Amino acid sequence: MEIKELEQALKGLNQVQLFRKLVEIFPGQVVFSTSFQYEDQVITHFIFSNDIDIEVFTIDTGRLFHETYKVWDKTLEKYKKTIKAYFPDTELVEELLTEKGPLSFYKSVENRKECCHIRKVLPLERALKGKKCWITGLRSGQGDTREHVPLVDWDPKHEVFKINPLHDWSLDKVKKFVNDNLIPYNELHDKGYPSIGCQPCTRPVKPGEPIRAGRWWWEQNSKKECGLHVKDEDVEIKLNIKSIPTNKK
Repeated sequence: MEIKELEQALKGLNQVQLFRKLVEIFPGQVVFSTSFQYEDQVITHFIFSNDIDIEVFTIDTGRLFHETYKVWDKTLEKYKKTIKAYFPDTELVEELLTEKGPLSFYKSVENRKECCHIRKVLPLERALKGKKCWITGLRSGQGDTREHVPLVDWDPKHEVFKINPLHDWSLDKVKKFVNDNLIPYNELHDKGYPSIGCQPCTRPVKPGEPIRAGRWWWEQNSKKECGLHVKDEDVEIKLNIKSIPTNKK
């Protein structure tokens, strides 16, 4: 199937209809990745409250905020559904910490991308293996690197269709939907955190700052991305830990 063909099949559908259509086209091969932020909670609500057969998964890097774990638990309590957890490879994390210590990511962009690669990118590869369609919570209003997010995209690295069902939603629309439907959300959003990642790498944004300014705030000239949502040609990662293969499953 080509992108234009899939776009045509999804044209004019609301979110619930869209998800059901994806399951019809790719039975058993559709997954949604959540980090429990506003947008992800909206999509989780659509999937769980309508009993749509889409696997919901999350990547636990081992360095998440306590508030993130709280909203994860509240989500399980509300919907009584399963969220599959993926962790980074234990040996890779152990070797990284042994060779570089627990805060190597502050010392260079290269080190930070290495940590993200181990804790996020490699687990994502496992989660997407054998799948055909990956749903995300990306929006066009989430910063310069995401300003042209389409509804349907192709991820050449993982060879999956990438669906962004909230690509044209405003943050206000997302918040209103969350409040109107009593959806659990991360309380850090009320404390100046519009974008939430790992605890050591996220701070509140200041008035007038871009939405992702609180991510890797000590980096002045890098794209505010961890590697999950960039194409191969957009990111260079040098892994300096001897035993880390880039395709370790």
